Amino acid sequence: MKGIVAVFFLTLMLASPLFSQDISEKNLRKHISYLAADKLKGRGTGTKEGRIAAAYIAKQFKKIGLTPKGDNDTYFHQYGFKKAADPHGMSEAGPQLYAQNVVGYLDNGAAHTIVIGGHYDHLGMGLDHNSLEANPEGKIHNGADDNASGTAGVIELARYFAKNGVKEQHNFLFLAFSGEELGLYGSKRYTETPSIDLSKVSFMLNMDMIGRLNAEKRIMVGGVGTAPEFVPVINQMKGDFTVKYDSAGIGPSDHTSFYLKNIPVLFFFTGQHSDYHKPSDDTDKINFVGEKALLELAAKVVNQLDKTEKLKFQETTSKQEKNPSFSVTLGIMPDYTYDGVGLHVDGVTNGKTGFVAGLQKGDTIIKMGDLEVKTIQDYMKGLSIFKKGDSTVVVVKRGAEEKKLNVTFQ
Repeated sequence: MKGIVAVFFLTLMLASPLFSQDISEKNLRKHISYLAADKLKGRGTGTKEGRIAAAYIAKQFKKIGLTPKGDNDTYFHQYGFKKAADPHGMSEAGPQLYAQNVVGYLDNGAAHTIVIGGHYDHLGMGLDHNSLEANPEGKIHNGADDNASGTAGVIELARYFAKNGVKEQHNFLFLAFSGEELGLYGSKRYTETPSIDLSKVSFMLNMDMIGRLNAEKRIMVGGVGTAPEFVPVINQMKGDFTVKYDSAGIGPSDHTSFYLKNIPVLFFFTGQHSDYHKPSDDTDKINFVGEKALLELAAKVVNQLDKTEKLKFQETTSKQEKNPSFSVTLGIMPDYTYDGVGLHVDGVTNGKTGFVAGLQKGDTIIKMGDLEVKTIQDYMKGLSIFKKGDSTVVVVKRGAEEKKLNVTFQ
């Protein structure tokens, strides 16, 4: 009897599809812990520690069995760049520096390719004027969520598709970009000098900040307007995730570079938080169980889209291009995954305008002066009306109550 049972279970295991080549929480923990360790000093673009991070990713790609698709049969796609000498670019650029994207290829002998990517650089030692810390210089910005989480996701999806025992209908290109935090340098340079024919790319999936899934399992997926298949497939696969969709192909991460080459794009993002661009974005705050679940969703979506030969590109209107300029802020962190009416506040910076006025995390801004705030775009439009020294009344929903807060912009 024991022998019959053993044969039955062995047959069942061999017959079952290898979605059980599961995404590994253990691997995610290993990759993020390494990339976001203090010894890598925030993985600044063009730094020694940035090169160490790139070497680690290349080592993982080699271990997985990906073909090198960088320069001269290596995994590294090198590029040069210059940083402005001040944050506003008003003075001459600094010296020529060099950085590298990391590129691995899974060749299935297919006509078309799916690109999966994310940036591995972060803010280094806080010297590039893009930190939100009050006095950032000399402090290590480890960037566990931004974007060691996305880089770990790229590596783990590469392992999944290389080791799942299935020959998909597309080839796969796995890309880890540098220079995202300085202005999408790496992805822009790759799309200008690619190592594959970009006209054969079906779509690009970008993962940036996917490590802080909240208890409600709310995520944002951008770029869904760039191909007609995206929303129906995600709706079919999303399970208990609550998904907020953004149709725009242009956004604040590396998928933008591919969209501008007329390639459909998806952007997975678990939302902003109070540790964003601060030294406190550390590994101990990563939701590893949540990231594993998100990557399983990503794998399901990619597997379903793999059944379509090549997605048809659709041009979209960029919400960013519509956003008005403004010279004041409330000093809050918007909840970009919020799908209700108003602007949901995910964090308030001590000492800033909103904090002084009494804004709290969890408030929902519904009115600024005479302007009703229904979306984040309304909020930005509201900010554009005011300048430093102006006062207004901001109405928020706090639980079941509405509260009026007197605001004077700093």
